[in-house]
Amino acid sequence: MSLTNTPDIMVNGTTIPAAAIDTEVQYHPAESRRQAIVEAAQSLIIAELIAQKAKEKGLTDSVDRERLEKEPELIDALFAQEVYVPTATDDECVRYFEANPEQFRSSPLVETRHILLAADPKDLEHRAEMLTIAEQLISQIKSKEIGFSQAAKQYSVCPSKEQGGSLGQLSSGQTVSEFERQVFAADLGLMEVPVESRFGYHIVDVVRKIEGKALTYDLVEDKIQKYLNDKVHRKAISQYLHRLVSEADIKGFEFDIDASMLMQ
Repeated sequence: MSLTNTPDIMVNGTTIPAAAIDTEVQYHPAESRRQAIVEAAQSLIIAELIAQKAKEKGLTDSVDRERLEKEPELIDALFAQEVYVPTATDDECVRYFEANPEQFRSSPLVETRHILLAADPKDLEHRAEMLTIAEQLISQIKSKEIGFSQAAKQYSVCPSKEQGGSLGQLSSGQTVSEFERQVFAADLGLMEVPVESRFGYHIVDVVRKIEGKALTYDLVEDKIQKYLNDKVHRKAISQYLHRLVSEADIKGFEFDIDASMLMQ
């Protein structure tokens, strides 16, 4: 008996039992149980159509959905035989490069020093206390009551305190996102408010900023060609699966063709 209360599905005369959908549902997390069932059924239908087409094309004498999972190279072989995928031309790559200059720049750099006042995100009382201390230290550093390096050595829990809080030059991706987002957007000099991160509160001095530079086409040509080729390949596969579904005799399920679903 099916747990999903779905009927068996017939795909070109082959049965996909409701019990198979019950099993498949666990692999399709969704906002609702119904949506998970729909996605599970769609996945099994597509797998069955691919298995049938692989057998029709003589790629194997015997193939079913289970074998496709164990031998995904059969799917690759079918697509290689059935799907024509043009490669991106030099002109197309150049046009993409010229139309998207913001994507092809070296990472900007910031040279910073900081003072880290550690605070557990779950300890709200201690976190509030560290925020107050951080704000007081910023005020004292601004008024020159204490030097940044001295404050780092006295208050920071980061090993950088031994170098006056210096973190050196940072590029994108080297620090946690919440710290990076604020520091890379800051002006030169001492930041007016503490920077909050999962580690606590940072007092930050931006010493130097080096803007990213535009990259030349020859440095990114291979990357652009791969991106465009992958994009065309995904679209071609999606269109092919769309055709398999539209030409199939499917009973017991109304297929709502979704490009993202087809690509799974």
